[in-house]
Amino acid sequence: MLFEEIIGLQHLKKHLTTTADNGRVPHAQLFVGKTGSGTLPLAIAYAQYILCKNKEGSNSTGNSNCNERFKKLAHPDLHFAFPVAANQKIKKHPVSSHFLEEWREFVNTNPYGSLFEWYQKLGIENKQGQIGVDEAQEVVKSLSLKAYEGGFKIMIIWMAEKMNTAAANKLLKLIEEPPNNTLFLLITEDEEQIIQTIRSRCQKLHFPPLPEDEIASFLEKNENCSKPAALKIAHQANGSYTRALHLLQKDSSDQQFETWFINWVRSAFKAKGNRATVLELIAWSEEIAAMGRESQKSFLLYCIDFFRQALMLNYKAEKLVYLEPETPGFKLEKFAPFVHGNNIKDIITALEEAIYHIERNGNAKIILTDLSIRLTRYLHKKAA
Repeated sequence: MLFEEIIGLQHLKKHLTTTADNGRVPHAQLFVGKTGSGTLPLAIAYAQYILCKNKEGSNSTGNSNCNERFKKLAHPDLHFAFPVAANQKIKKHPVSSHFLEEWREFVNTNPYGSLFEWYQKLGIENKQGQIGVDEAQEVVKSLSLKAYEGGFKIMIIWMAEKMNTAAANKLLKLIEEPPNNTLFLLITEDEEQIIQTIRSRCQKLHFPPLPEDEIASFLEKNENCSKPAALKIAHQANGSYTRALHLLQKDSSDQQFETWFINWVRSAFKAKGNRATVLELIAWSEEIAAMGRESQKSFLLYCIDFFRQALMLNYKAEKLVYLEPETPGFKLEKFAPFVHGNNIKDIITALEEAIYHIERNGNAKIILTDLSIRLTRYLHKKAA
């Protein structure tokens, strides 16, 4: 993957090529950015730049055989670790090497793909993947060997926050004192979930949201999207190319999330003193609880985003509002006045607590029913 194939991030590309050209490559780096910001494709492009001895502004002038192997993500000195779980193919002790075929197809199809999309690829969307101690042992084993081509060995750990404690502790010493010419590139959406001892040993690069004009230009060039449509999608994408692709393809999960959310808040408005509507909220909780935990978490994150957008609109920050609900009869501008400074903190806290308990295998039906009852109370709060 070449730098020129990646949306924006010119300042980060310049920084990375400069460190490589000057022979000052930090042995452990942490790429921090939200889904769709380009962390994974930039890490792969950086690895290709180093291993293939490319030059800034002309990646393909390096080792041509090396660049060809990178197109297939098959370079022998490039290693990956990513969250996995047992599925129909691998019943016990799953590690990344068991799923390299699926991984290469996933990355080559959409390098901006999300963690949930990866779980869907593996058929484990009802489970929670992790980078476990078996994976850590594989990493240690892979990096103990000499580099195949006599240069760097590069380990890309995608979604490093999914390392459990045992795996993190096992890799700590290796990250702190790696073998010569060994480079760790850790990628994360939430650096706070990575243990401090690992974070402190990495040089951090924070990825900003992608600019609207660059997303729009990329959609026009690569997705045969008209300019007006590309500009509209880029505005709604909120800096995420993943989100832009979902909007372009009219992803059914996004439409389902919107339907669930609007049914939920409508019931919450009616529930005060209305027993029948409370039963509707319980039924809603049962419907969401029947989904996989990753789907539940994705939906609750969507809800947080929806409430924040309503708050922005309520406080006249229209330029920051990108959400455009398509449900007939629902207008964001009519919903917005009910989300204000006197209830937004309570709402977001309740949603974050629900995500926390779902991640820890709490009973989803109980968690979501409690959340629904709390939401009913918060939405009826008056603005200060």
